[in-house]
Amino acid sequence: MSLIRDLADQILAAHRNDDLCLPIPQYTVSKPPPRIDNESAVDHYELAGALAAINMGFIESDAKVLGKAWSRMAQEDGGFNALKWPNRPEHFDLLPWTRNMNPNAFPECPMRLGLYGVMPDADWVKRMVDAQLPTVQLRFKSEDKYKIRKQIKESVKAVKDSQTLLFINDYWEQAIDAGAYGVHLGQEDMATADLDKIRSAGLRLGLSTHGYAEMAYADRFCPSYIAMGAVFPTNLKKMPTVPQGLGRLYQYAKLMNHYPLVAIGGIDQDSMRAVSRSGVGSVAVVRAITQAKDPKAAVKHLQELIQ
Repeated sequence: MSLIRDLADQILAAHRNDDLCLPIPQYTVSKPPPRIDNESAVDHYELAGALAAINMGFIESDAKVLGKAWSRMAQEDGGFNALKWPNRPEHFDLLPWTRNMNPNAFPECPMRLGLYGVMPDADWVKRMVDAQLPTVQLRFKSEDKYKIRKQIKESVKAVKDSQTLLFINDYWEQAIDAGAYGVHLGQEDMATADLDKIRSAGLRLGLSTHGYAEMAYADRFCPSYIAMGAVFPTNLKKMPTVPQGLGRLYQYAKLMNHYPLVAIGGIDQDSMRAVSRSGVGSVAVVRAITQAKDPKAAVKHLQELIQ
């Protein structure tokens, strides 16, 4: 065990200043600390990588994935190097074939979706079309099925014959019926949504991810784009993980750069340039537009910051 701890300490020392570490939460009886499975690990590199990840504040599922990635990287490199960080698809056992070779891949969308506005209703979608926003998501929340269908139909109508691409959040069946460009689903939606039906209808699929384990899982479905976050604190929805920060975003973008990528979560004009430098082709915003005094001018200014 001393060798494993020594290797983990080397990883921690090498990456302490890389903005990858997050505060370790307080553990309780109901929320116990992450576990490391000594028996199923391939080698001590896997155990060391997982232990280091836990001490860097990664959640248990991400720590397990990182442990396996450290092991694969050490095997491929012919040795262990704490100064490196796993960032290649083969380190994470991602799909080995390209989209064009994968019969289950969802339709392509542009690698650079640009400024991506998440809007609460169809009226806001219309305003974003007028503002020439490249990509917009309708995130309308209601229990009323009539209102949902109406909002989606109006949004699809609003983007018709424009350059704005429209994704519908959650309501994939209504999105198919209305002929939307695509749908965006959270991890919790993937178990219940009929992905084959979405694919067969020709809709693009965007998937939310919040860390390494969810990115590796999303890759199995070969979606049209992958959203990564939350980068910063956000009140838009309750997140399963704490804000990931820029350091982790930069590593996520290196790993998943064969996908169109969308950074999301608490991003505003002050952080826009730093986020866009991560290598993502799109930055999603909400309040930076909806709470601006002049939303149309805000769209123009934010697009300039992404360039």
